[in-house]
Amino acid sequence: MNWLLEPLQYSFMRTGLVAAVVIGATCAVLGVYVVLRGMAFIGDALSHTVLPGLAAAYLLGLNLLGGAIVAGLATAFGVGWLSRRQSLREDTAIGITFTGMFALGILMMSTVSSFRDFSHILFGNILGVTPQNLAILIALSLFVLLCLLLFHKELELTSFDPTHAEAIGLKTDRIRYGLLILLALTVVTGIQAVGVVLISALLITPAATASLVTRSVPRMMLLSAMFASASGLAGLYASYYLNVSSGAAIVLSCTAAFLVVFAAKSILPGFQKSA
Repeated sequence: MNWLLEPLQYSFMRTGLVAAVVIGATCAVLGVYVVLRGMAFIGDALSHTVLPGLAAAYLLGLNLLGGAIVAGLATAFGVGWLSRRQSLREDTAIGITFTGMFALGILMMSTVSSFRDFSHILFGNILGVTPQNLAILIALSLFVLLCLLLFHKELELTSFDPTHAEAIGLKTDRIRYGLLILLALTVVTGIQAVGVVLISALLITPAATASLVTRSVPRMMLLSAMFASASGLAGLYASYYLNVSSGAAIVLSCTAAFLVVFAAKSILPGFQKSA
């Protein structure tokens, strides 16, 4: 038991473990809608388009989280506006916004003497999360999860049958905007843990793993959150004992869980999705 308890004697490990569970569970639950809607590209795009907001906040000496939120929301509204009348496919709108915002972020970063100043943004530093940052992460995560709970039926229906949703009077455009905003907030929350480069994995991989096990959306969300939380804990313990990047270890733990479930589904005849 010593190997399990030893890391917990350090406050940064305890804070990091809580942050990993909170961020992982939030990304995983929201990621179910991302997977169901075929929006895997949006997580990667949003994680990169917050870069100019982070760079601007850094250069102006402002709060980095605030800058990331502003850039993330701007991206969400930009994607929604460009694709609102079907004149552009959503993936095309995402690609245009993604490349433009990312290039702007790189341009702003190039004015800094050293890219090391942005290393924690690009690759994450979950062990550097302070109690104050943790409180903000928990508040944002609770807000996102509450919104998902309140609008679950609308999000589920528009994910599976947007035509029927339109026919019964649901404003699918508004729901899409809302989902994009929640995605932006979640991406900003997760950047502290695993950074810009790896955040999309937390949105996609646990949800994809859960989708191999069940077709039920509530069960998928529960399993996705469990996979993400367990991967967060396993990744942090691996980073502690192996002295490797915590963000990368968390994402590789998610990938390992996916491969195990995928292999079990392929090899074991009795391993099938539940109804």
